[in-house]
Amino acid sequence: MTTDPGADRPDATVARTDTGAAVDAVFRRALRDTLLFLGVLTVLGVGLGALLADAAGVWGALIGVGFALVFCGTTVVVMLRTAHANPQTMAIAVMGSWLAKLVVVIVVLALLRGQTFYDRVVLLVVVAVGTIGSALLDYRAVAAGRIPYVEPTARQDPSGE
Repeated sequence: MTTDPGADRPDATVARTDTGAAVDAVFRRALRDTLLFLGVLTVLGVGLGALLADAAGVWGALIGVGFALVFCGTTVVVMLRTAHANPQTMAIAVMGSWLAKLVVVIVVLALLRGQTFYDRVVLLVVVAVGTIGSALLDYRAVAAGRIPYVEPTARQDPSGE
């Protein structure tokens, strides 16, 4: 005996699988685009940081990209890993990862306080560009994703079979 209400409908499983694949594709695209963007930002940030502030600019850019990766990349990874879980599990995972990221940022900022080996302006600019750019790429992935609003169900045969 099964507890799945759609088990007697053969197309219901296919519809869930198709929707699940579409959701996975959206999150994979968001993650791929974010990683590519942060790679380009690393090259540009390190180059401009070196031109504007020497080694301190390089360190500011690297730390800034690290912050952007921790904040933006981990959210997409958590969403990808919990996409097929129930909404409560997904919410707990997202909020838990957010709290963990907050603790990491506070600890890193506390360790960086008073240090002079990095340029604060380069760090701020790279974090801002990385975060805003990643958010826009996430939006683009979701907006372009072909995820149905509802899952289609199999039509019943009028003869009752």
